[in-house]
Amino acid sequence: MEKINAVITGVGGYVPEYVLNNDELSRMVDTNDEWIMARVGIKERRILNEEGLGASYMARKAVKQLLERTGTQPDEVDCLIVATTTGDYHFPSTSSIVVGRLGMHNAYSYDLSAACCGFLFAMDQASALVKSGRCKKVVVCGAEKMSSMVDYTDRATCPLFGDGAAAVMVEPTEEEYGWLDSHLRTDGMGLPFLCMKAGGSVCPPSYFTVEHKMHFIHQEGRTVYKFAVTNMSESTALIAERNGLNKDNIAWILPHQANIRIIEAVAKRLDMPMSKVLLNIQRYGNTSAATLPLALWDFEHQLKKGDNIILTAFGAGFTFGAAYLKWGYDGAK
Repeated sequence: MEKINAVITGVGGYVPEYVLNNDELSRMVDTNDEWIMARVGIKERRILNEEGLGASYMARKAVKQLLERTGTQPDEVDCLIVATTTGDYHFPSTSSIVVGRLGMHNAYSYDLSAACCGFLFAMDQASALVKSGRCKKVVVCGAEKMSSMVDYTDRATCPLFGDGAAAVMVEPTEEEYGWLDSHLRTDGMGLPFLCMKAGGSVCPPSYFTVEHKMHFIHQEGRTVYKFAVTNMSESTALIAERNGLNKDNIAWILPHQANIRIIEAVAKRLDMPMSKVLLNIQRYGNTSAATLPLALWDFEHQLKKGDNIILTAFGAGFTFGAAYLKWGYDGAK
């Protein structure tokens, strides 16, 4: 019996129309374009500002485009995994809303919460479902409305985040392409440094939590930066070493789009030129679980069948890791 691998066969994406650039942001809070670009490398970010729309709206748009691009009928999908920390509701799941709206009558679905590492974790699960023979078509979507928990009076965090969604189709193949290796971990010590302090069962919403702005992102930037650089760099180096990958045979590095300095540090660890790094942080900012699939969507036309790609991410929790993806089709076609 031939070995079954799990390969990405298509990509779909969606970003809101409204663009919040640094000049406009500087009129809202004490910051400027030079400061933001020098520290994080973000020029603009997309914001879903229509009332009553959440992560499921963007996920639905991305998944619908994916189905159209791959010629897949909604009832052919076996499973939908939505990686998000900004779901529409505590319950039901965001994925259940997408399944219902798109008519995926034969699919089961669930949300996965691993912050900025959500897409990596979800892809690993999708790969296992396909390789085991349990599923033939699995859709993995990263969707985040980060603007819903950003304090636009906090100059340290409001320039960082944007909204967006992207999805991939994962299917079986007997060729040596697809999700070939991963190294994923959760440190578990990150709570004090990166979190939303209120809104969950430990600290439910109240007048006090709203008054004290406890429903916004809390981040201790220096600590998060240090952990992100160390863990993303070590994870990518480990994946490269155990798969015989180096600067000569790696086509692309795809890092979580959070901070240009973190991305440069990861590339330096592998001795990779920045020309081999898939980079769109300047246009979208940090869209958490959506950054990796959005980059695949953005740069699909540059990806060639057989390209060796290392993906890496770091998120709240602390969650982190890296994966080896051998691209399965010529994106230009």
